[in-house]
Amino acid sequence: QAVIGKKKYNCKITVSAPKKKATPTKKHVTTKKPVTTKKPVETTAEFVEMLEPFMGRDKEKKELACAFQALRIEINDEMGALRKMLESAISLLAKGGRLVVLTYHSLEDRMVKNFIRSGNAEGKVEQDFYGNRIVPLRAVNNKVIVPSAEEIAANPRSRSAKLRVAEKL
Repeated sequence: QAVIGKKKYNCKITVSAPKKKATPTKKHVTTKKPVTTKKPVETTAEFVEMLEPFMGRDKEKKELACAFQALRIEINDEMGALRKMLESAISLLAKGGRLVVLTYHSLEDRMVKNFIRSGNAEGKVEQDFYGNRIVPLRAVNNKVIVPSAEEIAANPRSRSAKLRVAEKL
């Protein structure tokens, strides 16, 4: 259980922790362990302390950033908000109108890519009686647009950004 402000959240946290040190000949083996606490987690320091046994010293900062990002995504329901935005965009766009979405991590990008291809976030394509695909959008670009090396050098945070453009049919 996590307490943020006055709200309480029940979160199940599963951590992938390495079992053995990876060698060039062996693949990296991981185990998934649920993390449990006896009392609610109320501070970021307590959250970090809870995760410390699972952190590798060489990548601790990156692993903590991923854990906090996952917590933020869940608490703010960012994936739910993106899904609602994509679904409502179809009704708001006129025929020939364009939907442009900038994503910053793979979960968002996968949802947007599936939505553009199939018209729903799950990626399930609907077909009519004759087997023709029923899709409300078509991708404008065949490939996703990513920042150039110059842009990444000028703005390192842009390295994970992906831009997708679709047109309403």
